[in-house]
Formats: sequence, structure tokens, C-alpha cells
Amino acid sequence: MKKYLRLLALLVILGLFVMGLYGCEGCNIPGVPGGGEETAGKIAFTSDRDGYPNLEIYVMNADGSNQTRLTNNPALDAFPCFSPDGTKIAFVSNRNGNEEIYVMNADGSNVRRLTNNPAVDWLPCFSPDGTKIAFVSNRDGNEEIYVMNADGSNQTRLTNNPAWDDSPCFSPDGTKIAFVSVRDGNEEIYVMNADGSNQTRLTNNPADDYSPCFSPDGTKIAFTSNRDGNYEIYVMNADGTNVRRLTNNPANDETPCFSPDGTKIAFTSDRDGNDEIYVMNADGSNVRRLTNNPALDGLPSWGP
Repeated sequence: MKKYLRLLALLVILGLFVMGLYGCEGCNIPGVPGGGEETAGKIAFTSDRDGYPNLEIYVMNADGSNQTRLTNNPALDAFPCFSPDGTKIAFVSNRNGNEEIYVMNADGSNVRRLTNNPAVDWLPCFSPDGTKIAFVSNRDGNEEIYVMNADGSNQTRLTNNPAWDDSPCFSPDGTKIAFVSVRDGNEEIYVMNADGSNQTRLTNNPADDYSPCFSPDGTKIAFTSNRDGNYEIYVMNADGTNVRRLTNNPANDETPCFSPDGTKIAFTSDRDGNDEIYVMNADGSNVRRLTNNPALDGLPSWGP
């Protein structure tokens, strides 16, 4: 069974969001304390529940209640990422002919296009202060990581090599960006300074490691790996040490995203037969299903 994020990546590049969507990116939003069993905040996600194969952006409470559709058009809308203050959501859409980065208010209103070129622009991630958005583009011939101001201005390339680089995620202090690259032969997680300097490999094994997400305190990175035979959620220290497996079942568990207070992780899993969104404690305990329908639900982004 193919990986959720990588298959979506292929379909974005080919423009084929019409089949095979069975197995992101989420961003960390620091600083919002939770309370009680369920953490506060909202979770934005991607679903085709209102008409396969049309993907749209939805939002729900952190306990899975009040699932609400935010976008509504025949095009693809996917890969949501909350702004740090929770007022905006960046996302990917091909509503104008190819995949570009858009932003909208958190209630779905006031949609604005940020990128505009014939290439594929996707996988947006807000910086912790909300002033910048990192994203992936193949505008220079292959997938590389770029950054722009939150209004779409000053688009700047950060990585530059023949391999593809994608899945950027800012550290909570804004000084670093974790990302995925195949520059050493397979998918591994790297980190660089926010200006693109000092690119350093964090994981090193023959398996695929991808979909990194910093914890809100910056000390950990959650990610997906098939190093033990199938796709599971792992966590490691921000320097790549002390890798621990959090999920353990025959299904595919992918696209982890920390809660704003760092106590929980939302993720995508097909353990019950199709892709749904689940949440667990940050140590891997107490896994609960949040969505439950025959459609695809995935790519959670947890905002305040």
C-alpha cells in the first residue's frame, strides 16, 4: 500500500487527483495550553467526503466534534496549515489550473492566491511568528524548498541540488526548518537554518523517513518511517538522537502533527480500513479515532 503523503505528492505533480488516494502535513503551532482530557484548539484536515474524488479543506474541534467544510469548489483543495494565531489557513489548490499556495480566513472566507506560476507550489508551512510561509516548488526544475512573506511577496529558494527536497516545517523559535530530501539516495529528514544554510542530515537508514513535525517546545521531531516494515509514527530529539517508535500495528500511520501544548499528536491512519484522523498522547498511548466515514480524511494541522 502506497504512502499517503508521497502518493498525494505524485498526484499533485501529475494533476491526477482522481484515483488511488489510499495509503502532511501538519504544522506545529506553539504556545496554547490545553485543559482536561482533550486538548484545546481546532484541527484542519483534507477530505473527499462530499464527492470523491474532490478534495476539500475541513475543520473540527480537537475532540473530533463539529466537522465543518471550509472550501467548496470542483478543484482540489488540500494540505492545510494553520497560522500561529489561528486566524488563517494556508493550503494548496488547483482552482486556477495548476497547484498554487492560497490562504483563507480560518472560517473559509477571504480566499487569496499567494503564488502564481506554471510550476507546482505546495506543502505550505507558516513560520512561528506568522510572517513567512515555507513551501515546496518545482519552478526551477525539481522540488526544492522556498520561503515567502505571508502575503506572497519575496519568494526565495532555500535548497538547491539535483535531488528533491520537500515537507518543510519551521522550528518553534523560527531559526530552523526541518525537511525531507532524497539527496543521499532515499527519503531522510534534514534540518537547516531558516535562511537555507547549514543543511544537516538527522536520520540515516535504508528506510524512508518523512513528514517531520517539530514539537511546540522545539526539543522533538515527530515523523513517519517504514524502518520496521510498515509506515508508523516515530519521534526523535531535535538533533536526531533517541529515535522511538510511537505506533505499532499492521496499518499505515502517517503525517503526525503535535497539539499546540505538545501533549498530543494527531495523525492519519488506515487501521480501520480507510484513511481517518486519530489522536494519541505524545508518548504513543491512548490512541483515539476522531473521524469516521467511508471517505478519505487526512493531513491534519492542529491550530489554537
